[in-house]
Amino acid sequence: EENGHQNKRLKRDADEEDAEDQNKKSPKRKIVLLMAYSGKGYHGMQRNVGSSQFKTIEDDLVSALVQSGCIPEDHGEDMKKMSFQRCARTDKGVSAAGQIVSLKVRLIDDILEKINNHLPSHIRILGLKRVTGGFNSKNKCDARTYSYMLPTFAFAHKDHDVQEEVYRLDRETLEKVNKLLACYKGTHNFHNFTSQKGPRDPSAKRYIMEMYCGEPFVRENVEFAVIKVKGQSFMMHQIRKMIGLVIAIVKGYAAESVIERSWGEEKVDVPKAPGLGLVLERVHFEKYNRRFGNDGLHEPLEWTEEEQKIAVFKEQYIYPTIINTEREEKSMANWLNTLSIHDFNSSAVGMQANKNSKNSSDLEGSDGCDDDSD
Repeated sequence: EENGHQNKRLKRDADEEDAEDQNKKSPKRKIVLLMAYSGKGYHGMQRNVGSSQFKTIEDDLVSALVQSGCIPEDHGEDMKKMSFQRCARTDKGVSAAGQIVSLKVRLIDDILEKINNHLPSHIRILGLKRVTGGFNSKNKCDARTYSYMLPTFAFAHKDHDVQEEVYRLDRETLEKVNKLLACYKGTHNFHNFTSQKGPRDPSAKRYIMEMYCGEPFVRENVEFAVIKVKGQSFMMHQIRKMIGLVIAIVKGYAAESVIERSWGEEKVDVPKAPGLGLVLERVHFEKYNRRFGNDGLHEPLEWTEEEQKIAVFKEQYIYPTIINTEREEKSMANWLNTLSIHDFNSSAVGMQANKNSKNSSDLEGSDGCDDDSD
């Protein structure tokens, strides 16, 4: 009997030693993962532990991390155990080409391949870098770049009868769009471009570094264009409202002076463009790179080598999803029909109450932009 107990104890000790050896071979390290995903069918990026009703990108990611052996199973239930932090919390249906998450994992062999083997094809881990132990992808991020892909018929003047598939954006209209988008550059009070922030709330002030619309291109017989915006951080619905107001001005529903008026204390009725088309393009870590990028121990958080993979993923998964959904659901065309009900000349309080009762289903999450520290 004594021998039996001794054998069991020796086996248990041997198993523990094996597990310890395995953990020594692949110790836990703080890393960042470069992610790309198509957000259609997901209720945003951020996981809601205990709520399986709404599927999120992080649900699939955490499951893949556990199944590949990068993190212990109990870490999947409590993400704080792996020091998990996303750089930006993308909204329902919003895609990403350059999302960054930071976490502690076991650095197993062929780690990227093993994680991707447990992910659906529309979610990919494209890169991995070691970072400092105290790194937090949300707090260390200096700026975010988003893009917004839209059919160019959105810019056709309201008084013109437009055939959507035939419409092509002329040079003069594109120049007007870019002149208006440039008005957003610099620091402004964006309280009219989000909800639940008053004009005197200091956190409503945001710094926009650049915003412009690129050259149009044709896909599936429809002409599209991509608006890029880079800013330190964005508030709920901010980007969609910035674009929505420019569309309203170019179409002839609102005067150019509304942009200037929106910085003031008065409540202005700013329309919110559809969520389809919004993509988190990349996140920037300039300060971190200056301090640690060339210290001989850590790599700068730049993804030049992954640029080709990002471009291929966008062509395969993000652009087709936006184009096909737009063609099937006509989200932009339907939204353009609502612009006439907005009142751009008076206070928006009454109007807002109406819209909130109509659009309560469209208030989840943020613009992919709940990435500030409010």
